[in-house]
Amino acid sequence: MWLHSADPDFKPKVRAICDLYLNPPAGAVVLCVDEKTGMQARSDLHEAHVKGRRGILWREYEYRRHGTSTLIAAFDVRTGEVFGRCRRRTKDGIRRFLHELADLHATGDVYIVWDNLNVHSGPAIEAFNAAHGGRFHFVYTPRHASWMNQVEVWFSIMQRRVLRHGSFASKADLEAAVMAFVARWNKVEHHPFRWRFRGDFAPRLPLAA
Repeated sequence: MWLHSADPDFKPKVRAICDLYLNPPAGAVVLCVDEKTGMQARSDLHEAHVKGRRGILWREYEYRRHGTSTLIAAFDVRTGEVFGRCRRRTKDGIRRFLHELADLHATGDVYIVWDNLNVHSGPAIEAFNAAHGGRFHFVYTPRHASWMNQVEVWFSIMQRRVLRHGSFASKADLEAAVMAFVARWNKVEHHPFRWRFRGDFAPRLPLAA
């Protein structure tokens, strides 16, 4: 999708984010923040069971809906730890999340890498930063560049581990499972991702005749 970005500063922005990942400012924290929206609390009407001689796990596709939830999460580029809250993606929800991040990282500069969603900028964000001495630095990914945000990699892990085959009796059940995975990740599995891309784009090869 990045091939279709209309952002005229696409390449400089991508290189700046890569440099932030690979060469973070001394003493600073770099956090990748985004929202995992539309997480469905759905319960299977029939239990999963093993089918056939090959022992294939079989799931029926009938289910009951119990609403949806959103996870707001911050992935620490240096440690691989995740801070998350199940909360609505509103100005108030984002503001509360940022204040909790400020409490978690009480001193020093904090760099937030996130997208251009309307609740990620504006007077509420400026007021938050002013209240914390201007030590938060917001870095915005170009349009069509969600792959530049490392928390998206972690979201894909959570999707496979928790959501894809999960059966949840309620929205609260879904949120409990998500937060349990966050806790397990931080306690047992957390690690930084090996970011290899450095923002250098190879020239497009000519099409074969």
